[in-house]
Amino acid sequence: MEDIIKLDFIDLASAVGLMGIAIGLSAWEKIGIELKLALATLRTILQLGVLGYVLDFIFAVNNPWAVLAILAVVLTISAIVARNRITQKIPQMLPLVWGSIFISTLLVVFYTSNLLIQPNKWYEPRYVIPLVGIVLGNAMNAAAIAGERLVSSINNSQWEIETHLSLGATPKQAVSQYRKEAIRAGLMPTINQMMLIGMVALPGIIAGQLLGGVTALEAASYQIVIMFMIMSANLLTTVLLTTGVCRLFFNSAAQLIKM
Repeated sequence: MEDIIKLDFIDLASAVGLMGIAIGLSAWEKIGIELKLALATLRTILQLGVLGYVLDFIFAVNNPWAVLAILAVVLTISAIVARNRITQKIPQMLPLVWGSIFISTLLVVFYTSNLLIQPNKWYEPRYVIPLVGIVLGNAMNAAAIAGERLVSSINNSQWEIETHLSLGATPKQAVSQYRKEAIRAGLMPTINQMMLIGMVALPGIIAGQLLGGVTALEAASYQIVIMFMIMSANLLTTVLLTTGVCRLFFNSAAQLIKM
């Protein structure tokens, strides 16, 4: 295996030139996003730089509590972002999103770590943190899409739902179709990605592993595992979240609550 080519500070500074070109092109074409591009550049450098130092520290310490702490922070941030992307602010939504993402990520990562990767320690940071991070990021998007779709559908279909209830349908039956559509919407980006992966573009994970010196076959194998993890976690997340959201819209008397 060839030695990994490492990037130094000068290399990273030179990479900023790419964003400089983008900002200049935006100004030339009068697109008006120069400030946003500059801010995005600064945030990318700051956030990834801090992340790099934090992960280096956690890898060096190799302590389970440190690993759990960083994962808890990432989970909470993911849940907040997903909740904020749901237009209607329902008070109970944050713990519901948090719990759905937590349960799905825990089960999927536990399955993968113990049956497939089998690290020496369950909390091995070089395996656990990347796997959890990948699953969380995708589960967050699926939760946001499914949650937004379901909340909007229920709010826009109150007359239809109340009609079903008046005809003897249970709350679960009255919103069943909207829930299924929300789950499909949350999963569709991942399904489309799986359909075209490796054909249209080289996945980012494979590209990163190839740059890191891993063989192409090994990189492809890990990508397959990761895609299956993402799909399973997204499905479980959307199922749990939509189940909880549906319950929020009904009281103990099975009446639709106006949100």
